Amino acid sequence: MKSRPGPSRLRPSLAVAATALLTAATLASGAAPAAAQDAPSQSVLRHRALHGASIEIDPTFPYYKDRSPDSIADEIARNGYTAVHYFVVDENRVDGELVAALRERGIAVWALTLAFGSYTVEGYPAEWPSWEQKLLSASQPGFHSFSPWSADYLAFKKKSLGDLIKKYPFDGIELAESFLPDWNGFTSGFYGDLGPLAEAAFKAEYGLDMPDFTDPSSPRYYKTDTARYAKWVDFRVAGVNRFLGDLVRGEGGLRSARPGVLVGSWSVAVDAGPDSVRLERELQAVDAPAMIAAVRPDIHFIQTNWPDWLKPDLAPDYIKGYQPYVDEIRRSNPALPLGVQNDIGSTTGTARDRAWIGAFSDTASSMGFSTWTGYEFSLAKAMYTEAPEVRAIRCDRAAGTVEVSFQKRIDAASAARPDSFAVRTPAGRSHGVLGVEVDGNIAKLRLDGLPRGRFELAVRNVSDTPSLWVFNKTQQPNTVEPGYTAEGRCTG
Repeated sequence: MKSRPGPSRLRPSLAVAATALLTAATLASGAAPAAAQDAPSQSVLRHRALHGASIEIDPTFPYYKDRSPDSIADEIARNGYTAVHYFVVDENRVDGELVAALRERGIAVWALTLAFGSYTVEGYPAEWPSWEQKLLSASQPGFHSFSPWSADYLAFKKKSLGDLIKKYPFDGIELAESFLPDWNGFTSGFYGDLGPLAEAAFKAEYGLDMPDFTDPSSPRYYKTDTARYAKWVDFRVAGVNRFLGDLVRGEGGLRSARPGVLVGSWSVAVDAGPDSVRLERELQAVDAPAMIAAVRPDIHFIQTNWPDWLKPDLAPDYIKGYQPYVDEIRRSNPALPLGVQNDIGSTTGTARDRAWIGAFSDTASSMGFSTWTGYEFSLAKAMYTEAPEVRAIRCDRAAGTVEVSFQKRIDAASAARPDSFAVRTPAGRSHGVLGVEVDGNIAKLRLDGLPRGRFELAVRNVSDTPSLWVFNKTQQPNTVEPGYTAEGRCTG
């Protein structure tokens, strides 16, 4: 879920892809359409936002384009998810119809936002460059990191996120990647913030110049003047959490913008030995209990840091190594719901399969996490390896159609071939397919008459959509297995 082995990022750069997650959960073929179900109550959606399997989506990816919001919601539901973390890449461009479609299907929707970063500055005031962090020596093309010591950025972020949750009916809003760069920042150059705002704030608080991180001969060198550096570490932690607390609970903050909206805080973890918790605090200003005390969230997520998710042989129970982080939180927050986040394919070499995902889920449950999520739905290993499979069949007698839901998006041309679908009853009667319309993962079959009761649906030719993936675009499509059939039932 990051762009490279560097600062963790929820969204990849153009050169590096995201991840995907398709669970092994399957819904019965006769499931009723959303329109026939009662609209979920707010209390049900609230519960689903905090409990169970959830998934992150980035609707700006091609996989979600040129299809209806209802088909996206259907596909996610058919894969067993009851909550979605909608990654808001641009707070000015949100698909409100998709948010509504997901919620109508009973899927709770989080607005997943970045606390200190953005991929776009469109619509930002002219002074936005003065808000940016300064890193030790590296640069971040295509991404902007903003300083937690910028009062103007804080005011801007309050209004931007406040407007977001007032305009769209998100069940919750979460502040991900609430840390300073980076785990290996001193060697990679991605250490910050070393800008004038941080420098001035440190001087105002301690009456000291900030440590020197480049010149070993300087009396202020961070490895020499360790007392100054210890103050700097505490200063960074306090600055991050002060910003988050004000953003959520301060005047004009998110709690006042929309009372009752769920708020999720996020910290990051890595299993780097017995000193990992202390090192995360030192290197990335991560102190989860202090963050929770400042924000007072409804749930707190522990995000997997890049040194862990980048391991191609990462065991699915790797989060057992995060127990010290959990214990640290639980000492002061015994009842707070906790979630854990993974990355299962931000590179092709780290894509995880269904068995791995299932084992990860079991581990999260055994550790007491109330929910887990993964970045990002559309590009899991199953996306590259699985043929389309029917997950639900629904009949509309008035329209004379049969709607077939697959577990993944299907290619419209392959589904439109004359022999791609055939309907036969147990008595041997065939119903002719007069036309096929494809919407994402859904094929709507127009028949010469609907069967009464049970029928067999034969599926041929139907393939998936490599051209819409981030990775493996030139791969041969996966096509339904020879002889593939599914059973449906038309009532009434």
